[in-house]
Amino acid sequence: MDTSVFNRPFDDQTQPRIGLETQALQVILRLVETEVVELVGSSVLEYENSRNPFPLRRQWVERQLQLANFYQAVDDQIAERVAELVQQGLGQIDAFHVACAEVAESDYFLTCDDRLIRRYQGELRVINPVNFVLEVTGENL
Repeated sequence: MDTSVFNRPFDDQTQPRIGLETQALQVILRLVETEVVELVGSSVLEYENSRNPFPLRRQWVERQLQLANFYQAVDDQIAERVAELVQQGLGQIDAFHVACAEVAESDYFLTCDDRLIRRYQGELRVINPVNFVLEVTGENL
């Protein structure tokens, strides 16, 4: 997951999409706690979260990242992949997030960023957290 997902509870919950993505995050965190899915943390998540100017939000995300089953640090392989992803049109920080997920051999990368979802070209499933919950739990709309 990227920080857009972790920070959804702090966004304007009167917007239907944001409310749904916040509920999806709650479900995902329960799935992580019950070991149905694994959460991958990364040095990129830690870095981006450390730049959050709101201490309570930053601390909340730090606590959620402690649930991670695996931690991916940035290395040379990731740096090389970032360059390729930026060439595809991804932003620098998004490219780092995705490259970490790829190197960690994640099946999914969750984001609320529609632009990232559209632009990513690779084998990793880059999807919105609501779609992830529906897919993983077998629910259909």
